[in-house]
Parts: sequence; structure tokens; C-alpha cells
Amino acid sequence: MKRVIILILLIAAGIIARAQMKAGVARKSITPGTPVWLTGYASRDRPSTEVLHDLWVKVLVIEENSKSRIVIVTTDILGLSRDISEEVFRRLSLEHGIDRSQLILSSSHTHSGPVIWPALSIIFDFDQEDQRAAVRYAEKLTGDIVEAVNMAFSCMEPVMLSYGRGNADFAVNRRQVTSEGVVIGLNPDGPVDHDVPVLKASDMNGNTRAILFGYACHNTTSASFLINGDYSGFAQIEVEKMYPGAVAMYMAGCGADQNPGPRGTLELAAEHGLSLAEAVKSAMEGEMKPVRSPLRTSHTVTELQFGLFDPGIYRREMTEGDIYMQRRARLMLEAYNKGWDMSKYRYPVQAVRFGNDFTILALTGEVVLDYSIAARKRYPRENMFVAGYCTEVQCYIPSRRILREGGYEAESNMIYYGFPGAFTEDVEDRIMDAVTLVMKRTGAGR
Repeated sequence: MKRVIILILLIAAGIIARAQMKAGVARKSITPGTPVWLTGYASRDRPSTEVLHDLWVKVLVIEENSKSRIVIVTTDILGLSRDISEEVFRRLSLEHGIDRSQLILSSSHTHSGPVIWPALSIIFDFDQEDQRAAVRYAEKLTGDIVEAVNMAFSCMEPVMLSYGRGNADFAVNRRQVTSEGVVIGLNPDGPVDHDVPVLKASDMNGNTRAILFGYACHNTTSASFLINGDYSGFAQIEVEKMYPGAVAMYMAGCGADQNPGPRGTLELAAEHGLSLAEAVKSAMEGEMKPVRSPLRTSHTVTELQFGLFDPGIYRREMTEGDIYMQRRARLMLEAYNKGWDMSKYRYPVQAVRFGNDFTILALTGEVVLDYSIAARKRYPRENMFVAGYCTEVQCYIPSRRILREGGYEAESNMIYYGFPGAFTEDVEDRIMDAVTLVMKRTGAGR
């Protein structure tokens, strides 16, 4: 009898330990009005006038106590700008007292959502009204994110957290090696990551409140003129059908050098979305392990260095380059004439760690898969999801290997993002040093 009582007490203690955290969940539509220019592809020659399915900002707030919490925001857009991220944090810090390490802002990187000014503005020949419309959407998006976070804070309740993993195999390495260099295509020998990490938040009655999942693959199945979230939008819809009452949230992994395969149609986007949703279901119905306190967060900023800034290159591009090179060159020469420092890029890195059970490492920009591989190799005992496309999406973040190989992810993307050129080869060292710092601060061992 005594052993039975002890066993009951141990079970109860475990349940209480898992119930120490609270969570709030919210969502708000960020579907733009039409007509609206969609971003991501320079080939689009007209605005979109139709919505296939809504775009969303979704929020999961997890709190151990008033000083230990994390606000996770997912958005069905190509990527946030620095101005949006900084303004969202400014408002939330005033309203809820959070520090910068307690806010993760993530973007799905759909290429079928609205322009987020000024990112990729070089690919558009906007008149003043088009630009004003894009700026208005960015301002409204900022307010919508803050409102959704406020909604999540208003409905906090005790939760149990758990995690699992599924598998979806449609991501393919896109860095095809040719006699003329690396091009976007298919590389069957390149690294891929088919892991689907899943974090579940359930109330004390066992009802699923939120399902946060990730995948390392570009959100570029379709280049249609219909507003939609691409495969991740379809996946969230399917997951919410599978688990009525739950909010499905997608975080993009380090998929900058990964494409969905095959691709090219909305039907394929729906198929990949269903495949990803089935992977989430497999994780949910498999072994879900408890995620417990303490909740620790850390944030730091490092500086990445661009290579040589040579005005002569941009002067030549003004006469010899294509229209996109000319637009980038015009920006660079303006910066040079005004004496602006274009040698550095401010790069945030952050981590959130739930006890020894689950870790999210959030990296900024279009991050290639090498970083996820490197982080998990450095921390083999961590159940880690490495997310890309966090905070802001201003350019690609190549590894040393990819910089040396060349190609779109290494350098030419900088034309369309309006940056001087490739990063220096120490970019990976600088980022991984920052990773080590935030992981150490959250208590991770190596």
C-alpha cells in the first residue's frame, strides 16, 4: 500500500511539474485587400486580384512566470522587415514588459503573399501609389501582430507541453552543380533534412490548443497570382482539420537551399501540404515526450561583414548590367555618395530552451541547411529545431562551403535584396559563435 501511495505521489508530482507553465493562443487574418502585388518572383507582371486561402499571424505565448516566458509569432508572409520587427518589439515591451529574448518572429516565406516593403523592392517597378500601398500594408501588419499577441496574453491557461517528430520527404537540395557553376535545379547528392519537429500545447483536460511544427524547405511550390500560403498554408489548414479547435503554426527551418519537389502548380502545393500535415499527425499519434520547465531564453546580435565595396563595380553595372543590377547599383552609389557604412550587416540570433527537453534556435534571414546541421552536430544531446526566416528576411545567409561554391545563395541574391555583394568567408564562424553564446546562456551543454 505504501508503495502504491508513493507511486501515486510521484505521478502527481510529474503532472504538476508539467502543468507549471501557462499558454495563450491566438490568430488574426493578415490577408491583404486586392488588387495587391505579390512578392518573391520577378516574373509577375501584374497584381493579384484573388484569394485562394487566408494568410494568418498566429501566436503562442508560453509562460513559466512573469519573468520567464516566450512569445512565438508565425506569419504567412515572405519575411518581416527590420522596421516591422523592431516596432512590434517596442510596442510589446511597453505593453507586456518582455525583453528581446522573449519574442520570436517567424515568417513562412510563402512567395504568394503581399510585398513587405522594402524587401525585394528591386524586383518591382513600383510607382508612388504602389509603394504607398505596400507601406500601408506593412504598417497594418505591424498592428495586426501586436493585436494577435495581446489576444494570446488575454487567454492564458495552464498547459502541458510535449514534442515529437515526423518525416516528410518532398524537400530536395536545389544547388545543381554544372560546368558553368552552381545553378538552381536539383542536386540529389546535396544535404537535405526531412525532419518535422512538432511542439504540442494541451490544456489540463487534454484538449490540444496549439500545434507548432517546422520543415526545412523553400515555400515555393507555385508562382500563381492567387494569394495563398503555399505548401505551409495548405499544411496548416489540413492539421486544423485533423485536430479541430487547435491552432496550427508553421515555422520555416533552414531551407534556403532546399526546394519542394516536384513544383510548379497549386495542386502540388496542396499535395506537399497534405504530406507535411500527415507527418505532423504521425508525430502527434506517436511518442510525444514531455516538455518541462525551466524556460530559458537568450538573444544576441553579431555583425556579418560584406566583401569589398567598390563603387567602380556599381558604375559599370549602371551601364552594363540588367535592370536589377542597375537598380542595386543606384542604391549602392547613393549610399557611397552619402557616406553610409555598407560594410556590415547586423545579425540577430536567439534561443529558447525548455528544461533539457526541447530547444528552438532562431536564426535570421534565408538560412541554408548547413547551419542546422552544424548546430545539431555541436549540440548532439539537444532535441533542437533550428528555424530560419526569423526576425527579418533581408538576404540569404550562406555557409562557408556555399560561399566558396558560389551561386544564387552565395552572392547573386544580394542584387535583388539590395546589398553590396557576398559576405566574407568568416560569416559561418561569426554566426556559430553567436549560437554558442545563446545556447550557453540557456544552459545547454556540448
